[in-house]
Amino acid sequence: MLLNINFLDDATRPPVPELPGLTEEQRAPGHHLRMIHDHLRDNMVTLGKLIERANARQVTAADIAAETNEMAMVANYRRFGNLCGRHCGIVNTHHTIEDHHLFPVLAQQGPAFKAIAERLTAEHVVVHELLERLVNALNALAAEPSETRFHDARELYHALERVLLSHLGWEEEAMGDALGYFEIM
Repeated sequence: MLLNINFLDDATRPPVPELPGLTEEQRAPGHHLRMIHDHLRDNMVTLGKLIERANARQVTAADIAAETNEMAMVANYRRFGNLCGRHCGIVNTHHTIEDHHLFPVLAQQGPAFKAIAERLTAEHVVVHELLERLVNALNALAAEPSETRFHDARELYHALERVLLSHLGWEEEAMGDALGYFEIM
């Protein structure tokens, strides 16, 4: 399931330049970005727990509906497959906005920020590939539940979790303050 994915080594990320003298007002867009990412992180935790419990045959469709009803960004998506599909769509939309609007402006702020924007864009490619594969694995699992399909979904979920959580944290570090400093938002 993870073959042919060009995972990037976190150690090869470009350095983040210091932005001296930031005001709280300039830090505000970075705090907002972190709040958006926190919703994605929370949803990943919920999805992971549901996948594990579904694998252990510990949840019913009613359990899934009740637990996902409280998720901030997916309150109306109560079925397991739709839940992940919607979450994956939200991540993809978030990254598309960054790729087409935020990163090009960030890249114009100098060579260091251009390198950061290029790396963040490259990481989005990996996240997108994992999202597509996870949706496909969950659709296959819904169509034909089996241990192999649960294994595939779990493997993809954990790869996505590892990559996405690392990406979100570094993105906040690399561009959070820059958003306000350069008035990008």
